[in-house]
Amino acid sequence: MTRVNTTQTNFTAGELSSDLYGRSDLRAYVNGAAKLRNVFLRPTGGVSRRDGLRHIASLPGRARLISFEFNTEQSYLLVLTDGRLDVYLDGTYAFHTVAPWTAAHLPELTWTQMADTLLVVHPEVEPRRITRASHTSWTLRTWDYPTEGDRVYEPYYRFANPLISLTPSSTVGSVTLIASSAVFTADHVGTRLLLRGKPVSITGYTSGTEVAATIHEEIENANATREWVEQALSSAHGYARSVTFHKNRLVIGGSRDVPHHIWMSQVGDLFNFDTGEGLDDEAISFELLSDQLNAIRAVFSASDLQVFTSGAEWVVAGAPLTPKSVTTARQTRIGTLGPHSVPPRRVDGATLFVGATGRDLREYLFTDLEQAYQAADLALLARHLIRDPVDMDYDPVRRLLHVVMADGTLATMTNYRAERITAWMLQETDGAIHAVAEVGGAVYVAVDRENGVGLERFDADVPLDAALPGSDTTPRQSWSGLDHLNGRTVRILADGADAGTKTVSGGSVTLDGPASAVIIGLPFTHEIAPLPPAIDGGRGGGPGTLIRLIRATFRLRDTAALWVDTGDGPRAQPFQALGSHAVLDQPPTPVTGDLSIRALGWQRDPMVPLWRVVQDAPLPCTVLSVTSEVKVTD
Repeated sequence: MTRVNTTQTNFTAGELSSDLYGRSDLRAYVNGAAKLRNVFLRPTGGVSRRDGLRHIASLPGRARLISFEFNTEQSYLLVLTDGRLDVYLDGTYAFHTVAPWTAAHLPELTWTQMADTLLVVHPEVEPRRITRASHTSWTLRTWDYPTEGDRVYEPYYRFANPLISLTPSSTVGSVTLIASSAVFTADHVGTRLLLRGKPVSITGYTSGTEVAATIHEEIENANATREWVEQALSSAHGYARSVTFHKNRLVIGGSRDVPHHIWMSQVGDLFNFDTGEGLDDEAISFELLSDQLNAIRAVFSASDLQVFTSGAEWVVAGAPLTPKSVTTARQTRIGTLGPHSVPPRRVDGATLFVGATGRDLREYLFTDLEQAYQAADLALLARHLIRDPVDMDYDPVRRLLHVVMADGTLATMTNYRAERITAWMLQETDGAIHAVAEVGGAVYVAVDRENGVGLERFDADVPLDAALPGSDTTPRQSWSGLDHLNGRTVRILADGADAGTKTVSGGSVTLDGPASAVIIGLPFTHEIAPLPPAIDGGRGGGPGTLIRLIRATFRLRDTAALWVDTGDGPRAQPFQALGSHAVLDQPPTPVTGDLSIRALGWQRDPMVPLWRVVQDAPLPCTVLSVTSEVKVTD
């Protein structure tokens, strides 16, 4: 028999799919793991138990979370629920008002921000602008387009067949419009047309071919004409699908009935869509035309205007960007997931977006070699973790991309392109996460739990979920304010020590003994498991070889508890070898150093890991590296 030592110095490849268990030749296999659950990867390669989730507020239902960065010192979280908008500053409630979006609208919302204004669009709801006046003063209103007399400089489009003509009963004032074929619906009442370039308002509906209208400026004659266009965004034809600001223009990407069209405002006049004579600073209007008619999912401002559609990715360019110089070019044919809106995110000069299959995360990046954009799949090695994403945001402080899945899990990716680190982990909680937003360095989530929907925030000082800390100068046993956890079995930290579990009743719990400071919340378990061992060479090793773990040595940093399973279930490991001694009723002292654990028994199933860290104790745990001493058959 042969003894072999193997050292995993880091986990920078993250959790790998089981499809790769036969690819020990890959560099990722050496630095990967079979499971990384409820941990965060350090950029140097170690993994730590993730932050807990601090309870912020109870929500009336499912939500959409939006970050509003007013300046470097004032960052707000906007929470949209069924018919309601709430504003939070630093996790504290600041303002609320009614909103036009129902719970059914929330998944398809898209938005963009400039200065103190946030624009929010949905293909079935008239676009809104949310404006901040102060911490506690916000306005929510429809878009205001510039006007000149009765002319409104908004986007227009010819929806009807070009051969269909309109015949007015007179040249000005109240008239009847007769169409050569049916084009009108009852929803046209209140919308606007341009008839031979003159503004017209529809005031009444008679049939698909006849409406009452007002012609505001006299036209040449009352003859039939094909020279007419309709208000592009209206109740009759739907509203904007996506929106962004790009090179001092407001860009609208598609609408409900024209999903492949782009409108760009005039330069510096962000709501003026008058195309005028096609001068350099005037508005731009065009369609993305190719062999496929793909719906625009998102428009994103980078060095070029990036357009993500249901079947391809485009760039819109121009130097400068004018009606005459604008060009479009299809770059890749990946497609973007929809209709649920998952906003693209900018990370290190690349735009990350979810592919149309719902099983990949793409990095849209211009490459000098190809002189074109490429869309590499960052989830290729962890395909099992990506299942129909519904939301996504990036934490630039920890360089973590959080992707919310339809099943309520949260896949987290650590990404350092220059260092070639792309590592995936999975975060799980007692409930289902359905929204995420990064605000001023803090990451918020909306979570469906047994007692309702909660707004929560990752917090390094709170090692439990849905948790609340409390303190009192006088030690006491009874702690209240836990209505969001009523009836739940919670874990308790009392004065820094693990005080076990209690059941919340009437919004409060009673401890076994008094404490001055507590943290009460739902427990979660973190897990670290290695890939199947790949041992070749010498007289032993290779596929089909029996293997036995003799000793595993964990290099730890600032760790207060370590539970390891070497085949007979998770067990707490004593730290006496590291100079740490337990003191009753006192919080454990975190230690740094090497801890060796011996094991017995041969491993006959190559898919079962030789060791696992499985721990629900709400105490810090960081594993930097692991050295395994194994014995293999000759």
